[in-house]
Amino acid sequence: MITLLAEETGHGEGGSLMDWLAAQPADPSFYTFLALIVFFALLLRMGVHKTLAKTLDDRANAISSELEEAKRLREDAAEMLASYQRKQREAEVEAEAIIAQAKVEAKSLKAEARKEMTERLERRTAMAEQRIAQAEAQAAAEVKAAAAELAIQAAEDILKTQLKKTDLNKLVDADIKSVGERLN
Repeated sequence: MITLLAEETGHGEGGSLMDWLAAQPADPSFYTFLALIVFFALLLRMGVHKTLAKTLDDRANAISSELEEAKRLREDAAEMLASYQRKQREAEVEAEAIIAQAKVEAKSLKAEARKEMTERLERRTAMAEQRIAQAEAQAAAEVKAAAAELAIQAAEDILKTQLKKTDLNKLVDADIKSVGERLN
C-alpha cells in the first residue's frame, strides 16, 4: 500500500512514507479519517470485537435469565394468590357453616331451656298445689278435731248436768264405738 502511494506521488521506490504524508493536503479531516481507520485496525487486531460480542452475549443471557426468573416468580405469585383466594373461600364457607351450626345449637338450647323452665314451673306448681292440699287437709283435720273436742266438752257438760251415771256410761260407750268406727 505504501508503494502504491509512493508511485502515485511520483517518488518511486526511493520515496518514504514521510514524503507521501508531506505531500498530502493540509485538510485535518483527512488525517482524522486516517486515524480512525488505524484505530479500528488496532481494535480488530487486538480482538476487541470478540470481547465486545462476548460481553453483549453475556448481558443478553443475563437479561434472558432475569426475564425467565421474573416469569417464574410471577407464576409462583399467581399460584400463591390463587391458593390464598381458595383458602379464603374455604374459610368463608367454613365460617358460614360454623355460624349456621351455632344458630341451630342456640335454637336447640333455647328450646331446651324453655322446656326445662316449663317443667320446673309445672313441678313447683304441682308441689305448691300438693302443699296447699296438705295444708287444707291438715287444717280441716284440726278444725274437725277442735270441733270434736268442743262437741265432747259440750256433751260432757250437758251429760254431767242432766244425765245419770248409768245413762252417761251408755252414751260414752256409744260415742266411743262411733268414733272407733269413724277412725277405722
